[in-house]
Amino acid sequence: MLLFFSAGEPSGDQHAAELLRELRALDGRVRAAGFGGPRLREAGCGLLEDLTQHAVMWFRRAGGALLYYRNLYLRAEAYFRDSRPDAVILIDYPGFNWWVARAAKEYGLPVFYYVPPQIWSWARWRVKKMRRWIDHTFACLPFEATWFQERGCPTTYVGHPSFDELARHAYDEAFVRRVAEGGPVLTVLPGSRDQEVDANAVILYRCAERVRDAVPGVRVEVAAFRERHAAQFVARATGRNPPLAESADFQNGGVEALPGWRFHVGRTPELIRAATCCLSVSGSVSLELLYQEKPSVIAYQINPFAFWVQNRFRRVKYITLVNLLADGGLEDSDLRLYDPRSPRADRAVFPEYLTYRDRSADMAGHLIGWLKEPDQRARAERRLAELKRELDWQGAAGRAARAVAQAVDRFRSHARPQAPADGATGSGLLSD
Repeated sequence: MLLFFSAGEPSGDQHAAELLRELRALDGRVRAAGFGGPRLREAGCGLLEDLTQHAVMWFRRAGGALLYYRNLYLRAEAYFRDSRPDAVILIDYPGFNWWVARAAKEYGLPVFYYVPPQIWSWARWRVKKMRRWIDHTFACLPFEATWFQERGCPTTYVGHPSFDELARHAYDEAFVRRVAEGGPVLTVLPGSRDQEVDANAVILYRCAERVRDAVPGVRVEVAAFRERHAAQFVARATGRNPPLAESADFQNGGVEALPGWRFHVGRTPELIRAATCCLSVSGSVSLELLYQEKPSVIAYQINPFAFWVQNRFRRVKYITLVNLLADGGLEDSDLRLYDPRSPRADRAVFPEYLTYRDRSADMAGHLIGWLKEPDQRARAERRLAELKRELDWQGAAGRAARAVAQAVDRFRSHARPQAPADGATGSGLLSD
């Protein structure tokens, strides 16, 4: 069995790698190629390109990379023509993966979406693309499985693979103990993309400094995704350009690039594990915060125009996936953003702030409460533990692998891939 994977984000790379490992455990003859990152390569996939190095956000940046992605599209098309994989498996990353799906369908290849894009949150019209180009969706969230099925997309709910991945992680427990010793720890998670770090550095810095002023002895540990993000964070937050330290310093004891702030690279799981509480940008990391049962504040700073845009397109109350899971999913007529003064504020397990204003005082208030009041922190931890237990996601990657293998077998028994009719190349760009 030959499978083609396409994953563009670091989290998608991890999910794809986990799925491939489980598939190969079921059948050692499974081969794989495609687009992904280092984890997918380690799992045995022959990469045509490392897409995790080229993640883009917003239309302006995506437009600048159009030629690059069009060339990748043509490479995928050539691979489908010459190698005829048994199935194409997409993981999130919808902008480029729509292109891959279209190329695959032109050659009659079955296309599956694993960890589908969250179009239910902001771009519901794109369900038309799911119906047109995706043969089967393997949903990670119970409410999204229902949503896709109700809109004519064949869907199987398998659970989210994040808990399996985190349970399998080999933690450096000695490092965790060193960080945790000596008083409370605030772990800051500024994101894995350059744009996220740039947009959120100021608000995260102001919030954490408020916490440091209010809680004597608290230490700020920053989990930078790459070394350049540490320098980028300091430059954006303070206006200073610090010299980069050696890689080993970031990975071992960390680098104190700001007074009271220590920056690390490649230590995100350990820093979350060692934290008393966390301050994070919005993203898939919220699932890891849930898994580790860490009280956390979620932030996402955008400009006024982007705030106006999200008000027009957002179709869910929360930007944090864990809050959606805690507060009943998608069926909510109240789409007003989280407000700590709202009567229903306590329904969100992670206080979240999508804003263009300075909300650092509100954000810091939650963190200071958890750090100063052990009972308040214990209540937050209990809520997270209860939600984690309710989700029961252990074994999701194995369930997904079995479901994917069965779907591939069904398609192999009913149809054979065909070349495009009349020599069509399908090299045009996708439209809505």
